[in-house]
Amino acid sequence: MKLSMTARRGLITLHILFAAIMLGNMTTFLILSITSATTDDVSVMKSCYAIMHVLSKTSIKAATIGTTITGILLSLWTKWGFFKFKWVIVKEVLTVFLIVLNIWGMYGLTLNNLQELTVTGNGYNLSESQLTLWAGVIIQLISLIFIFGISVFKPWGQRKKRLNK
Repeated sequence: MKLSMTARRGLITLHILFAAIMLGNMTTFLILSITSATTDDVSVMKSCYAIMHVLSKTSIKAATIGTTITGILLSLWTKWGFFKFKWVIVKEVLTVFLIVLNIWGMYGLTLNNLQELTVTGNGYNLSESQLTLWAGVIIQLISLIFIFGISVFKPWGQRKKRLNK
């Protein structure tokens, strides 16, 4: 089944919108992570982690699921396919990685930081948890920017077709 030009553009618009929400969430996480790491006020730290945790339960999950579903539909209903082009395969691999990191990783990391802060009441004990969260945020930002880039430039071309013997 092929899509009409209007339907294809609508699906691409949805896909870009969900991906932009993912990028916006990670940018917000970066800002909140910087804020929590540079403050001595435990209530500010707690607020930052609480906001990140709410986002990880709502907007991040919705955007990740929306991007994945629209990406699958675009692969299914357009000429790009699932395995015809190398750049599509790279996007698929990175998407699977981001699904795990977004849906389970960010939720767990933010909940862990929030619980540690609540139990200890002291933000200085969060250094290892903060670093893990920072690493997750930075990996996501880099992956998303890379996915955006290969979506625009479409490098590596089509896979070579195998000849049947």
